[in-house]
Amino acid sequence: MTDSLTFVGRSLRHSVRSVDALLTAILLPVAIMLLFVYVFGGALAPHGRYVDYVVPGIIVLCAGFGSAGTAVAVAQDMTTGVVDRFRTLPISAAAVLTGHVVASVARNALSTLLVLGVALLAGFRPTADPLNWLAAAGLLLALMTAISWLAACFGLLARSIEAANAVTFAAAFIPYLSSAFVPVDTMPAGLRAVATHQPVTPITDTLRALMLDQPAPHALTALAWCAAGIVAGRIGAAYLFRRPRPNG
Repeated sequence: MTDSLTFVGRSLRHSVRSVDALLTAILLPVAIMLLFVYVFGGALAPHGRYVDYVVPGIIVLCAGFGSAGTAVAVAQDMTTGVVDRFRTLPISAAAVLTGHVVASVARNALSTLLVLGVALLAGFRPTADPLNWLAAAGLLLALMTAISWLAACFGLLARSIEAANAVTFAAAFIPYLSSAFVPVDTMPAGLRAVATHQPVTPITDTLRALMLDQPAPHALTALAWCAAGIVAGRIGAAYLFRRPRPNG
C-alpha cells in the first residue's frame, strides 16, 4: 500500500506538470459537446432537448479519452528506462502500474466533473435522484478503471510514446460508433450491428438512463463490460510488466 501511494503521488505530480495534456483532456470533450449542442443539435433534434441526450455520451467520451492517456504515461516510463530502475528496488512491481491507474482515475474524475458543470450551464437538466447519481458515479469509475488498465497494457507494448498515443485516438473515435450521439436505430444495418454490440453503447445508455431517471435495461451488460476490461487489463498489465522488454 505504501509503495502504491508513493507512485500515485508521483503520477499525480506528473499530471499537474503536464498542463497541456490536462487541458486537452478537458477542453476537447467540452468543445465537442458545445459543437453538437449548438451546431448540430437543431438538426438532430428539431424539437429541442438534444443536450439531455448527448451529454451522457460526452461524459463517456471524456472518461475514455482521458483514461486512455495512461498508455502514454506508461510508455514514457518504459522508453526512458526508469522502469528498469524501479525493478531493481525493493518495491512491489504492481505499485508502479497501480500508481498510473489510480492517478488516471482521479485526474479524469475531476475533468468529468468540470465537463458536467459546463453541460449544466449549456442547459443539461438531469432528473436523477441521489441513488441514481451514486450508481452513475460508480459506473463511470468502473469505466475509467477498465480503460486505464487496458491502456496500461498498450503502453507496455508500445515501442514509442507516439505509438502509445494512438490509444487516445481510438478512445476518442469509438464513441462515434455507438449511441453516444445518435440512436443506433438511425444507422445503416451493418453499422447498427457494430454499434449495438460494442461496449460503449450499453455503458452510454445506462449512464443516460441513470441521469435522466429512466429504466436501465442494459445496466448489467455495462457493468460486465467494465468488469471484463478491469480483469483483462490487470492480468495483461501484470504479465507484460514482468516480461523482458525486447531491444531495438
